[in-house]
Amino acid sequence: MTLGRAVAILGAGGWGTALAVHLARAGHDARLWARDPALAADLQARQANAVYLPDIVFPPRLRVTADLPDALHGVDFVVSAVPSHGTRQILRRVAPLLRGGTTVVTATKGLEQDTLLRMSQVVEEELDHRVQVAVLSGPSFAAEVARQLPTAVSVASRDTAVVEQVQADFRAPYFRLYGTCDVVGVEVGGALKNVIAIAAGVAEGLSLGHNALAGLITRGLAEITRLACAEGAHRETLAGLTGLGDLVLTCTGSLSRNRHVGIELARGRSLHEVLSSMKMVAEGVRTTEAALALGARHGVELPITAQVAELLAGRKGARVALEELMLRPQRAETG
Repeated sequence: MTLGRAVAILGAGGWGTALAVHLARAGHDARLWARDPALAADLQARQANAVYLPDIVFPPRLRVTADLPDALHGVDFVVSAVPSHGTRQILRRVAPLLRGGTTVVTATKGLEQDTLLRMSQVVEEELDHRVQVAVLSGPSFAAEVARQLPTAVSVASRDTAVVEQVQADFRAPYFRLYGTCDVVGVEVGGALKNVIAIAAGVAEGLSLGHNALAGLITRGLAEITRLACAEGAHRETLAGLTGLGDLVLTCTGSLSRNRHVGIELARGRSLHEVLSSMKMVAEGVRTTEAALALGARHGVELPITAQVAELLAGRKGARVALEELMLRPQRAETG
């Protein structure tokens, strides 16, 4: 394990806080940056995140700040856990403060709505290729990582040395990282599984049973794989942790925010009502339209995503959207 390195974690939501706690436990000098000064002061005073992880006491090597230059001063690597819609804006503030050659690990699962870019691409655009980029993704609820429950994820980079360094930085007895060079597959899998999880929540909310859920997850994986491969991913990546693994977790786990959105929509609540009652961001809501646009760019059909888009826009009810999926023309399973 690599000890004593300085790391800035950008974003004090559940995932950013969990990663900051984890990295501090692993022996690093961890600075958790929160956009809101009042929130940063509260986290630092409580030595806990009362909103997202109230039962987790911060380790001694974790410090919270709202001062971005302070957070980034002399860091060896940066972890970005900012929601996808805020990533570019924050990176523009980060750019003049970061020394060349620093590794930036993006831990955000989503696509940028306007550009349809993956988060690693946004990092490279805003930081002028001066940094080394890695992606951390996989089946990992923040609360379970913070509680040191066994977790396996993937780290992806085009540079093998970067993968090995991130593996060393994050490794812990309860936290195992598998390396890959398939950045595209890891990011597309991580983004689109949130969309499928909304549909899975709908199936749960409508009490459609385990058969329906199993079929939805399986066809969802096929849908994700088609789009990922069109973007240049390796098919086998989507059968791994950041494809199948993350998809199963997010579609079935009670801690899944996107599944929760689907369940509540199936119960007749409006999207606005559901999102207003949530503390955390459900990335699948924003990713849905971006995924459809990316599919259209490649000529890839995304039937589950299309029905989720209709549901989120209020153009169809939950039961009608899922019934239309079942009534689509039957076809061969592969090909």
